[in-house]
Amino acid sequence: MPSSRFSLGRITLSCATLVCCGVAAWAQTANAPLAFTGADRRPALSLNGDWASIVDPYFSGLFSFHHEEKKNGWFLNRKAQPNDTGPTEYDFDKAPKLKVPGDWNTQRESLFFYEGPVWYQRNFTYQPQEHSRAFLHVGAANYHSWWWVNGKKVCEHEGGFTAFNCDVTEAVHPGDNFIVAAVDNTRREDNVPTLETDWWNYGGITREASIITVPNTFIDQYDLHLSRTQDGVIEGWTHLTGAGAGVPVEVEIPELHAKAQAATDANGKAAIHFTVSGLERWSPEHPKLYAVKLRTGADSIDEQMGFRTIETRGTQILLNGKPIFLRGISIHAEAPYRTGRAWSDKDAETLLGWAKDLGCNFVRLAHYPHDETMQRAADRMGIMVWSENPVYWALKFDNSQVYDKASQQLEEEIGTLRNHASIVLWSMANETPSNPARTDFITRLAAKARELDGSRLITAALLVRAQGNTKIVDDPLGKVLDVIGVNEYIGWYEAHPETADVTQWDIRYDKPLIVSEFGGDAKAGLHGSDNQRWTEEYQANIYRHQIGMLNRIPQLRGMSPWILMDFRSPNRPLAGIQDEFNRKGLISDQGEKKQAYYILQKAYKEGAVGKPE
Repeated sequence: MPSSRFSLGRITLSCATLVCCGVAAWAQTANAPLAFTGADRRPALSLNGDWASIVDPYFSGLFSFHHEEKKNGWFLNRKAQPNDTGPTEYDFDKAPKLKVPGDWNTQRESLFFYEGPVWYQRNFTYQPQEHSRAFLHVGAANYHSWWWVNGKKVCEHEGGFTAFNCDVTEAVHPGDNFIVAAVDNTRREDNVPTLETDWWNYGGITREASIITVPNTFIDQYDLHLSRTQDGVIEGWTHLTGAGAGVPVEVEIPELHAKAQAATDANGKAAIHFTVSGLERWSPEHPKLYAVKLRTGADSIDEQMGFRTIETRGTQILLNGKPIFLRGISIHAEAPYRTGRAWSDKDAETLLGWAKDLGCNFVRLAHYPHDETMQRAADRMGIMVWSENPVYWALKFDNSQVYDKASQQLEEEIGTLRNHASIVLWSMANETPSNPARTDFITRLAAKARELDGSRLITAALLVRAQGNTKIVDDPLGKVLDVIGVNEYIGWYEAHPETADVTQWDIRYDKPLIVSEFGGDAKAGLHGSDNQRWTEEYQANIYRHQIGMLNRIPQLRGMSPWILMDFRSPNRPLAGIQDEFNRKGLISDQGEKKQAYYILQKAYKEGAVGKPE
């Protein structure tokens, strides 16, 4: 009988082979990584800094071949078995360094276009505490990653833009420890996103990493929000890992002299419901944040949270019960100036600072969940956020495993970010083809999002169809959305900028509409006539005509033109103009503001575009 087989990376190995070679750990099922709310509020041992790295395009690190009988994985972080006289062909001590957080593409010229596995290793000193658990927290690693601590596999994770936490309690020991990770950013058909995207496939441990310590019984998830139906009521829940029924939980907002006490049910979940007086609601004009303390037994979390409501009424979007127009811009997680994957507070404050200067009260963070530092900054700065699941273009919508991956990433996104007042929209997808399999796939995702968080609105960026000079919005997916998002590129991918002047809109849903993308490319500093493509003047001309057209759409309730800043994309090879950058940014990657920036800024700040009702 042939031995059973399983796939790892791009190679297939028999389980029998793994066992006889003494590396059966690869075949073991590790603890599933967890999503924690408020992981960045926990005491942590930072793992940021230099990690040893070995590039491994053939995934040879699964085995290091000393001789025919003995094979040992690089995750063991040893050069040979005791008494082994064969050659050693890897050495993390001699390996070049990569910084974490950071993508490998922009750190080393030889890795600029690289896609495949890279091995990471670093040493750390740790002192376990009594009656506690230790978790490896990773803000993101793109795309598929495997993790070992002291040679023991602690978890495996898929998805390049969501945080995860691996239980390492049984793997760490007092004193010196080591961690090894294999990170593979190879694009595959059954990934989420799939093979083709219009952004750079940055590989590596792209966001912060740390070891966080919590008590044996601890708060892993919580959801606190302002009730839509009861004035002054904060409601929600907390969930405890390691707890059964009857464990007391306390939530306190000291500034409001408000406190709630509850007890967990058999599943470790405690319902929270209490009335506060004098609450100042979070808004772009007044982004009030409160210190919130959550406690249970030996565990406590100190949060900073805002409270507001977001809902729809007919074609209106209501923030705190009042109609609002979302003056927005789209943003990729591309680092200003240095390029590469954005991750730091400085990156977030620069990007959102430009958006504020533009006159925005709203940003669309595309096309995947952004770092929590971005959400924290948006909370502080008073900028509403559209957060997007990486269901992008044409996935294998008829593949149940692909759905499971998208659902997992959605659950991690919401589980990590659900308590940020800035997030008002969960987006399920961008520019997906309209067919029954796709519609069923995203309908199920929308239902999942509402199950996880019923306090926010659900949207997606849809394609529109044209009939003469009329744009028709009738995608069947619109039935399950609270807010309809549409992308269109009049003047760039179709027709001319002036075509917008005679374009009419036929929207088949009595719901709010956000034009989630429009725009055109321009290289900063390239000038010419209003009709000369790639120039700042041409891009500015698109914006002038778009603003006039958008003002004629009665149910328009927001817009997020594409895009704030130029970003890298291998789909954009035009030498001397694009040079592997999508140039639709209103600002260049080096911070140069183009003419269209000032067109949109003037419209936003003078109230020349959009009305809340």
